Amino acid sequence: MDKHLRVLVVLPMYGGSLPVGRFCARALRRLGHTVEVLESPDFHSAYKALEGLRVTSDRLQYLENSFLQVVSQAVLAKVETFEPDLVLALAQAPLSIQALKRLRRDKVATAMWFVEDFRLFTYWQAFAPHYDLFAVIQKEPFFEQLQGIGQPNALYLPLAADPEFHRPLELTPAERKEYDADLAFMGAGYPNRRLAFRKLLREGFKIWGTEWEGDPVLKPYVQRNGARVSSEDCVKIFNATAVNLNLHSSIQAEHLVTCGDFINPRTFEIAACGAFQLVDLRGLMSGAFAQDELATFTTMAELPEKIDYFIKNPEEREAFSRRGRARVLAEHTYDRRMDALLDFAAERLPGWPRERSRAAALDAGLPEHLRAEVAALLERLGLPADVSFDDLVWAVRQQQGALSDLDAAVLFLDEWRKLYVERR
Repeated sequence: MDKHLRVLVVLPMYGGSLPVGRFCARALRRLGHTVEVLESPDFHSAYKALEGLRVTSDRLQYLENSFLQVVSQAVLAKVETFEPDLVLALAQAPLSIQALKRLRRDKVATAMWFVEDFRLFTYWQAFAPHYDLFAVIQKEPFFEQLQGIGQPNALYLPLAADPEFHRPLELTPAERKEYDADLAFMGAGYPNRRLAFRKLLREGFKIWGTEWEGDPVLKPYVQRNGARVSSEDCVKIFNATAVNLNLHSSIQAEHLVTCGDFINPRTFEIAACGAFQLVDLRGLMSGAFAQDELATFTTMAELPEKIDYFIKNPEEREAFSRRGRARVLAEHTYDRRMDALLDFAAERLPGWPRERSRAAALDAGLPEHLRAEVAALLERLGLPADVSFDDLVWAVRQQQGALSDLDAAVLFLDEWRKLYVERR
């Protein structure tokens, strides 16, 4: 998409798609678009506080639904202020059906990136028809089912990595002491993982992440008492671990290795860090990586032997890691995913994006001596040379800290245009 767009990214209040939403916003900004993020996590503590009221379950459900309606109204208010070309919602974003209907009535394009398993999380059945675009991480039979409920604009959009964030790191001695491991896993304690990891226990095995409580066998291996791990610390863990174990989740404990279809974000993130991983083979993996770019397993029976082999063979680990990282940098970045989503929107939505009758920032009546300074300002803000003056004003207003003289001049000129030029 070669046009400069305004995109409103609506984050979920919590959950696995929250960091994905932040990476989407970063990518869209790198691509030169003006991005505003609705920080739904700011509402999460108030939402959870409703549970402390000690009311009946039906009243609690009513209060929670009412709260989510208020957050949806906040999205609509943001749309009215920001006037985006696209509202991009991540899975579990607090955007109600009523709000989606309002956006469609007002001809505001909407998209969801549903980065969850459609078989497990079925709320898509109610929401998908109300989005203009629905991006997913699985293929058939999901596409057919979406078509059947009135959503023809489905796009296969696998997860990705952010190479500016997920990258090789030089760790400090203190970080090495905390994170170094021959074998480690980072993720939530799903039932299949709890049972599988009991078969892999060894000295130095480190388990990071939440939802591991209540298991006395695994407890000695769980780091930080099962506290949530930040995205920044995940990158350190990946870099410091010889063999990153990557076992996809399942709530069915009897299926330890599910051989499912979608590829989790950890697969791309570990590879982007130039780190080594042993990952369970997935149905959609052959379309994303070559066999010599990821070391895979298909059963628990083969896993211990492969762990021992790769711990003892650092040269082979390095070869897999080098090839896997090259593939991610070439094909599996959030920049490429956002470009694909925007191109899909332009293909499927007639007349999108609508033309904005706004002067470019460098042609907005600026004195000649300010033009070079404004060009430098655009570069500092990561905006293209043909960005509209209104988008420049928006970006200047989003900055933190004191205004520079040029920032103040841009805002003054904006007020002058509103008061005199546009009114006349």
